[in-house]
Amino acid sequence: MNRLLLMISFLLNLLGLSAAKIQVDRIEPTNWFVRMKNTHLQLMVYGQGIATAKAEVNYPGVTVEDVVRLESDNYLLVYLNVSPSAQAGTMKLTFTDGKKKKVVDYQLLERRVNPADRHGFTSEDVLYMLMPDRFANGNPKIDVVKGMRDEVCDRTAHSLRHGGDLKGIRDHLDYFTDLGVTALWFTPVLENDMPAERGMYSCYHGYATTNYYRVDPRFGTNDDYRQLVDDCHSRGLKVVMDMIFNHCGSYHPWLLDMPSKDWFNSSDYQNNYLQTSYQLTPVMDPYASKIDKKETVEGWFVRSMPDLNQTNPHVMRYLIQNSKWWIETVGIDGIRMDTYPYADFDAMADWMKEINEEYPNFNVVGETWNIDTPFTASWQMNSRLTKRNSHLKTVMDFSFYDKITRAREENSDGMFDGLNLIYNNFVYDYLYEDPFHVMAFIENHDTDRFLGEGKDIAMLKQAYAILLTAPRIPQLYYGTEVLMNGVKKVSDGYVRCDFMGGWQGDAQNKFTAEGRTAEENDMFNYLRTILHWRKGNKVITEGKMVQFIPRNGVYAYCRSYGGKSVLVVLNGGNKPAEALMTRFAEVTDGFTRGKDVTTGESFPLDVSIPLLPRQSLILELQ
Repeated sequence: MNRLLLMISFLLNLLGLSAAKIQVDRIEPTNWFVRMKNTHLQLMVYGQGIATAKAEVNYPGVTVEDVVRLESDNYLLVYLNVSPSAQAGTMKLTFTDGKKKKVVDYQLLERRVNPADRHGFTSEDVLYMLMPDRFANGNPKIDVVKGMRDEVCDRTAHSLRHGGDLKGIRDHLDYFTDLGVTALWFTPVLENDMPAERGMYSCYHGYATTNYYRVDPRFGTNDDYRQLVDDCHSRGLKVVMDMIFNHCGSYHPWLLDMPSKDWFNSSDYQNNYLQTSYQLTPVMDPYASKIDKKETVEGWFVRSMPDLNQTNPHVMRYLIQNSKWWIETVGIDGIRMDTYPYADFDAMADWMKEINEEYPNFNVVGETWNIDTPFTASWQMNSRLTKRNSHLKTVMDFSFYDKITRAREENSDGMFDGLNLIYNNFVYDYLYEDPFHVMAFIENHDTDRFLGEGKDIAMLKQAYAILLTAPRIPQLYYGTEVLMNGVKKVSDGYVRCDFMGGWQGDAQNKFTAEGRTAEENDMFNYLRTILHWRKGNKVITEGKMVQFIPRNGVYAYCRSYGGKSVLVVLNGGNKPAEALMTRFAEVTDGFTRGKDVTTGESFPLDVSIPLLPRQSLILELQ
């Protein structure tokens, strides 16, 4: 019998019909598009022993440029050139190894939209940031997905999954249009197939990617994501996708089976783990030591998030293509890049340059967490402050966040406290190449909520008044419009609580006026009024600014465009004050009255205006 089996095996091998086959588990990107400006395409092929295979393609306009074999036998990089003459269709990828052969269909698709017609978010927009896991549960059937490493869904625990999903967001699109925001920024929606650390800390936040081409099944499917974006567009809402090039999750196949030892920084992490210092200044510091730079850029964010090596050209090509794939596949309108300065500067600049060339009107904002304006400004595209060009159009104004947080606790009595901090923040706008490409915020998912553990409504209104009338791209954080509060000292999850009404059986439904308290409706309506007034208002979205040094606790600035002006007057103290209107004559000349946008009340401009503690006026000059 054994001799017979050996003879059959010999004959099958002789005829090339052996049961042994080339194994191709998956190819990334899962498909591609014709007529891309960059005609080079990297295919990452996964499969046991695939590295020994040869790769060929026989398709008009497509040629194999290179085949790269990495240190692991289970990856093969196939570089193609998809010329402008190539047409959409199914091409055959042929892999051969000796007499073994595997043919795989690969789709080339038409692009849905002309790349120049993809318009990113601008200063005309207001971004509403939310965490999908914490906003609304539209499909309880996917709260737990069998076979994933974390099968716990427990709303009673701050740091475990709560079951929010893409359908939950889609079910409440009318809420966003009613509120008046124009763009939605979701924290990452890609697969995070990670176990809950010690059974207590899950990756509900989405920042530990384990599959760059798949929406996390507990949020929905890729088709669900595309449908959500399409539905947003039908309502005039843009969608900003949160991406992470700096790191992935520790259960990504790349860490379980490293393609090469230089795929990650500090790849010998089990023996020589390098933790990032979280200090970003060495990246721009002209006197920085090598060790400080190394710790910042090559250190891991946390042990569960291995640090990708962007100086490896194969890694960076993979990431660049991935961002383009999502733009083309689901039609996102912008990208927010997490932990931007932690990644290699030059590699990220190459990415931004390529994105800007492919999509000239697209927009990317980088998380540049430093409270000093010169540092932040140096990251903006074409900055005069550095010899290196980041090509990054938009940066995040952590200086404004820091100043408004401090002003919340201070009176504006002296020269360096309260709203004087806000005045000084805008003083340094001359360092930015374009202040209208700076994203400002008063809070986000990584900070305490602005209300902390209280409900200082007057100060929150003042913060919103400034945020929504300054020369910035404003970003809101979900739930504060209905007075959600919380502080990080309790837990990160405590500032990421569920939006009440997003789950069946919730005691209150904050999506409706009936489900909100009188205080919550007052706050919601205040914000709603400003947001709808702001839409299409070029005085705010494009107008020049003149500001006045705070005096007697009162800070004022004027925005002007096309003969129209808006004067913002703020009492920066906890006591009544008077706004001396004659001091603002240079911007009020030619106008006689100012009508407050939020109340409709009219004020003469030739007399002092009494202000209540922390009162804010947004006056359309008439």
